[in-house]
Amino acid sequence: MGNGAVGSSSTRLITLRGNSGSGKSVVAAAIRAARPVGTVAVLGQDVIRRDILGTGDDAGGHPVGLIDLAARYMLGQGFDLIIEGILNAKWYSQVLPRLVADHRGVSRSYIYDLSFEETVRRHSTKPVAKAFGEAEMRQWYRGFQPITDLDESVITADESLDSTVARILEDCWP
Repeated sequence: MGNGAVGSSSTRLITLRGNSGSGKSVVAAAIRAARPVGTVAVLGQDVIRRDILGTGDDAGGHPVGLIDLAARYMLGQGFDLIIEGILNAKWYSQVLPRLVADHRGVSRSYIYDLSFEETVRRHSTKPVAKAFGEAEMRQWYRGFQPITDLDESVITADESLDSTVARILEDCWP
């Protein structure tokens, strides 16, 4: 996996971690929509795992390595970048802090701290709710798993979508 400085003093790197159904993808899309077109890339763990690699988990390390490689490429091309996904601490506790440490610009990390019941409630409101349900979500649920070296800001169930987006925008583009 990549080592060495990446991005520039003007690029932003945001990591957005949490259990399935937390709202990560919706927040990432809203942040991108709030910024100038073509400036923010969203690197979704599910896209890498399911769509590109055709796997359901990070076993074998291929999704981890591909996320690191793609992130470094996008930052190197001058994109602001949001990496979003469950990003289980078991697999990502080394690669994400190394990427943040290597990034020359503004880096901010966020993690959702939601109960399983809250993630199921949020999931039920989404179009993808018919694709998988509570049983699958229970298998994927890992509880609250902060990565110490990321200095993650916590997003709680009390925060609305709008307030979460506003906070991240203010933190990253003051």
